[in-house]
Amino acid sequence: MPRKAKAREPVPLSVLDQSPIRAGGSAADALGETLHLARLCEALGCHRYWLAEHHASNALAGCAPEVLLARLGAVTKRMRIGSGGVMLPHYSPYKVAECFKLLETLYPGRMDLGIGRAPGTTPYIAAALAYGSPASGPEYFPQKLLDLEALLHDEAPATPGLEKARAYPRTDHVPALWLLGSSEDSARLAAERGLPYNVACFINPGIREDIFQLYREHFRPGRSGDKPRACLTVFAVCADTEEEARRLSLSRELWFLRLATRHRDGGFPPPEEVEQHPFTDQERAFLQSRMHNSVIGAPEQVRDGLQEMVQRFGADELMVVSITYDFAARCRSHTLIAETWQD
Repeated sequence: MPRKAKAREPVPLSVLDQSPIRAGGSAADALGETLHLARLCEALGCHRYWLAEHHASNALAGCAPEVLLARLGAVTKRMRIGSGGVMLPHYSPYKVAECFKLLETLYPGRMDLGIGRAPGTTPYIAAALAYGSPASGPEYFPQKLLDLEALLHDEAPATPGLEKARAYPRTDHVPALWLLGSSEDSARLAAERGLPYNVACFINPGIREDIFQLYREHFRPGRSGDKPRACLTVFAVCADTEEEARRLSLSRELWFLRLATRHRDGGFPPPEEVEQHPFTDQERAFLQSRMHNSVIGAPEQVRDGLQEMVQRFGADELMVVSITYDFAARCRSHTLIAETWQD
């Protein structure tokens, strides 16, 4: 059975922001809202604030988290900030190490470098990002991760020919390296490398509930830590009533339905448009499967639902992603979650 978290000691609460673009809105609006929400979440006492990476999207504005983090660090003071995550198969580990060592120099002791293996885009855009590089596929990911960790710690990369490479600037602190994932393979890799591990339950709602147990059983201390750290990322929407929360959450679900079934990547639709959509039985079943392990409702319902997931999975930390059409509703959602989480 997964390890149980103590019910009366809430684990640290953090936020993942995908910088969503509403229908009729702009990427500039979305990025401005990211900065506003980060300041709010810091005031609410959130532990981390991470930015996602998505490419060629009309609905998600964050294509370069390392760029946006430079601005995010300037508008926050204490909260840890980071990437959730950088999709390492697209990039040189050396360049990623330089970017995050520079960010760590600007904001010492606050920087997290979350690394993912998924492409975060279509095969065509992945090819454009690779630009002909023969070492851009997911099969190179474990080696790239190994070299990245060495470069962050001012050690020699393992890849032949790179032994003398060192990433600059030199820093007093090392950005905290996390592995992101939603599968057994990522759990085993995080454990073998001794890395903190963040599970994207909102991406894979059917992920096995003992994923952190598997991670802990195989964990081996490494450069990045001598103890396992497990963070669960969950989609949640909170409002004053359950009815309103469910109404708000459907903007994201209709957007995903259109993306998955019709390859339409417009902005997130308003609730009024969702209410007029003629859902088929097949579409409703698809959305119901997607809602598994999402937590939606009034404040006490969401608090209890999130606590139950933390205990069921055995998480050391909780990260929440919340998307609504209306930005004020998203701020309200995070506010209600943060305030009730400490109760």
